[in-house]
Amino acid sequence: MIEILKSILFGIVEGITEWLPISSTGHMILLDQFVKLDVSEEFYSMFQVVIQLGAILAVVIIFWNKIWPFGKKNNAAPLSDTGIGAWIKKDIFVLWFHILVSCVPAAIVGVLWDDLFEELFYNPVCVALALIVFGVAFIIVETQHSGKNAKITAVADITYTTAFLIGMFQLIAAIFPGTSRSGATIVGALIIGVARTVAAEYTFYLAIPVMLGASLLKLVKFGLSFTAMEAAILLIGMVVAFGVSMFVIKFLMDYIKKHDFKVFGWYRIILGVIVLVCGFVGVI
Repeated sequence: MIEILKSILFGIVEGITEWLPISSTGHMILLDQFVKLDVSEEFYSMFQVVIQLGAILAVVIIFWNKIWPFGKKNNAAPLSDTGIGAWIKKDIFVLWFHILVSCVPAAIVGVLWDDLFEELFYNPVCVALALIVFGVAFIIVETQHSGKNAKITAVADITYTTAFLIGMFQLIAAIFPGTSRSGATIVGALIIGVARTVAAEYTFYLAIPVMLGASLLKLVKFGLSFTAMEAAILLIGMVVAFGVSMFVIKFLMDYIKKHDFKVFGWYRIILGVIVLVCGFVGVI
């Protein structure tokens, strides 16, 4: 029962921090120091990634009508007026092609050097520095863009070039834990002129193949030989992450219509300092 309660807590933290640009990795490191799951290191390494599957499902459900490329209803850009083409939503297929382009840099690096980067940079100091650096970046970028009109004000306006550039920023998060995948892509999108709401929405879409791929990779490396307790911990963590994500995604989309990301920048800096201090005094 204690381990189940711990998995619920991990699911809550994952659901909140995966979508807010504050680094789920940084929070998971802190949480793991004070609330340790009674599992093997191999299982925990897999768990903290695969728990994201619950968060992904929340994105799929919330944005289903915007990401499912088939159906006649609300088909603004059918491939043809009649036949099978009338069921194909050409604009959504184009969106997915853009997303795949954004995924290429991180996918290549993740497949080839995921274990190496985890070994080199998955530690409190590196995570804390990434939290602070991108916290400062949020504040600087938002200050510089205050009052300026964005060049790209709709997801449909994102070109292949823009998609690739956003993917390069996502690559930073793939290399340095604590950067925050959503934080890196949002900062990158803002820098190249994407509107704040569009940057956040595109980041949610981009999370689907990225997090699904990372989760499947971890599952393959771990294998499917779970004990009953391990299976329960993983499933409950995913279910809780899903429920919390449903709320957090809607909150963030409403929040950024009226506010900027500076508050998340300051939060990241404060959290980064806390992680550094805890590391130096031996708490983590």
